[in-house]
Amino acid sequence: MKRREVLNTAAIATATTALVSCTKTSTSSVQAGLPNVRWRMTTSWPKSLGTFIGAETVAKRVAEMTNGRFKITPFAAGELVPGLQVLDAVQAGTVECGHTSSYYYIGKSPALAFATSVPFGLNAQQQYAWLYQGGGLAAIQKIYANFNVINFPAGSTGAQMGGWFKKEIKSVSDLKGLKMRIPGLGGQVMSRLGVNVQVLPGGEIYLALDRGAIDAAEWVGPYDDEKLGLNKAAQFYYYPGWWEPGPTLDVLVNLNAWNRLPKEYQEVFKTATVEANLTMLNQYDALNGEALSRLLAGGTKLVPYSPEIMQAAQKISFDIFEENASKDAAFKQVYDQWKAFRKQIFAWNRVNELSYENFATSTS
Repeated sequence: MKRREVLNTAAIATATTALVSCTKTSTSSVQAGLPNVRWRMTTSWPKSLGTFIGAETVAKRVAEMTNGRFKITPFAAGELVPGLQVLDAVQAGTVECGHTSSYYYIGKSPALAFATSVPFGLNAQQQYAWLYQGGGLAAIQKIYANFNVINFPAGSTGAQMGGWFKKEIKSVSDLKGLKMRIPGLGGQVMSRLGVNVQVLPGGEIYLALDRGAIDAAEWVGPYDDEKLGLNKAAQFYYYPGWWEPGPTLDVLVNLNAWNRLPKEYQEVFKTATVEANLTMLNQYDALNGEALSRLLAGGTKLVPYSPEIMQAAQKISFDIFEENASKDAAFKQVYDQWKAFRKQIFAWNRVNELSYENFATSTS
């Protein structure tokens, strides 16, 4: 090597070392200027279920991306507050944040159902497109601001199952008088179909179904349902979960706590919630098929809802949407936007994805 080349190489190496050293010093300096923050996150879930993964992912990634300066401790339902009181606890500032399903709180605002899933609505991919690109998240955050809360999507289970029944349900008349655990607008639809609707947190479903306090229950899908033992309390497993084709879970954050966070931590937090979406959805897609095979081998009977029930449920669903829109301005604003997006993305997916899936699954 020529002397000039040696000198040039040495100069480049020295400059590179100086740049790396400067970058490390700069990063360390920035981190040193950020505060230590400790938050508590209450949830609506038992720790044993896949839904808790969303909370754990957010907490884990926030800590990793801030070198432990911002730590969030997630708690199972009931450890701090009951599973269905997450919004109340976050709004009051009892905890800084919570992981839950927004449709648990439609009594406060029916439009919050769209943040999770509504009957005959969007699948998981379509839901993400609406929330992140179609204006959905901004619309939901506007509603949550009335409760001194900001929300971020943080997990999806994918299309859910249609629930466990102790006896076969062949027609609408078979639904009348049944006691069923089902929340959200799906519960309102079932109520109009004659069902006595109950809303129970996940940890209470098995005992209620096993002891006959309820006749049917829906939760998530094969993986979590098997963990809850619902197959031991009921034999007939229905599909599809038309009331939750793509449910999204949310992290709710107290606005006062959010506004106190440094901008850097806010960005880290938002990034962690997006990662939670991917992590949870991938997990459920990977594990549900295996769990369903085990359930069927153990005696579970897989049954589709009849066309009569599906058609009646769909009609009632959109009747409820229109009724809510006529009397609730916030619901109408979200619903009109969502409906237009649904029409557009259904038309597109009918061409690209549905045509492929119909062929591929029919020949596999």
